[in-house]
Amino acid sequence: MFRNFKMVSKVVFGRGCFSQLGDILEGQRSGKNAVMVFLMDDVFESGPLKDRLPMKAEDLLIWVNVDDEPKTKYVDQLTTQVKKYMVAKHDHLPSGVIGIGGGSTMDLAKAVALMLTNEGSSADYQGWDLIKNPAVYHCAVPTLSGTGAEVSRTTVLTGPEKKLGLNSDHTVFDQIVLDPEMIADAPNPQRFYTGMDCYIHCVESLTGTYLNSFSQAYGEKSIELCREVFLTDTPDADDKLMMASYCGGMSIAYSQVGICHALSYGLAFVLGLHHGIGNSVVFDYLEDYYPEGVREFRKMMERQGIDLPRNLVSGLTDDQMDTMINVALVLEPLWENALGKDWKTIMTRDKIRELYLKM
Repeated sequence: MFRNFKMVSKVVFGRGCFSQLGDILEGQRSGKNAVMVFLMDDVFESGPLKDRLPMKAEDLLIWVNVDDEPKTKYVDQLTTQVKKYMVAKHDHLPSGVIGIGGGSTMDLAKAVALMLTNEGSSADYQGWDLIKNPAVYHCAVPTLSGTGAEVSRTTVLTGPEKKLGLNSDHTVFDQIVLDPEMIADAPNPQRFYTGMDCYIHCVESLTGTYLNSFSQAYGEKSIELCREVFLTDTPDADDKLMMASYCGGMSIAYSQVGICHALSYGLAFVLGLHHGIGNSVVFDYLEDYYPEGVREFRKMMERQGIDLPRNLVSGLTDDQMDTMINVALVLEPLWENALGKDWKTIMTRDKIRELYLKM
């Protein structure tokens, strides 16, 4: 059975296209108060970007903090905040949710849009295709590029028991606004780590057992753009990185990621390590599985002047190590993509522990 997956239905790309956001949202405003909810990374709270938001009097702006990876508890808190605001406006649902920020902010926007129409806690929906009801309209404006969150069908959340996404066709954004000017001031090493998430997406997709011509076409273009951005002095680097992120996200939409992402989920759950950093830390120790990719990754690190954090697991207890292993092993499609259907005979708990101990 071939997967019939949903793609972002509307995309606008180009320098300065953020100025069109107001016109784009106008066509979605409905209901008594026509409320739009803006979830915006609080890093912009003291800057000029907030003054460019196309907000109307009834709209709600929520500054979200993404110092930590998004948690189900935080999603539930934000959802409750929006619901209380709408009750005060004597309306049931907002007209839309707009996420403005990096991958974590976009994931929060997707999750809140879903939980406004699905009962219970977001932790109840961590898994594949558990979401029953369509989300409210949701739109993204990336201010970092690399995660592919703007096009993916998942919103990665850390719950009380696991780190696992809300994987659903309903998760996909209805609209994305890709303005390269929005990522121009992203600082290193954050820009590098987010870009490496994209690069690693592509390495894992292009070497995986799920590979097909659809994934290959997007993955090859994305990895080519990553090489231009991180190994050369290319003009329009921000434009190319933004498109690498888009293509990288599309590549894994019809395939999967692999060993690096599975292991990084364990690191993030126990150590709170951000996704891009976690991927980079793990990938540096996977030369046995992705030899060409790891060697090229190290060239990118050297050229960009990046030093990875080391000895991260040295103080962990046996229980914490077991938790990391358990979190990684939940992600069975990732292991199967990397190692094939017999992956459980290859990647044992002892082997995963051995890999973690290197970090």
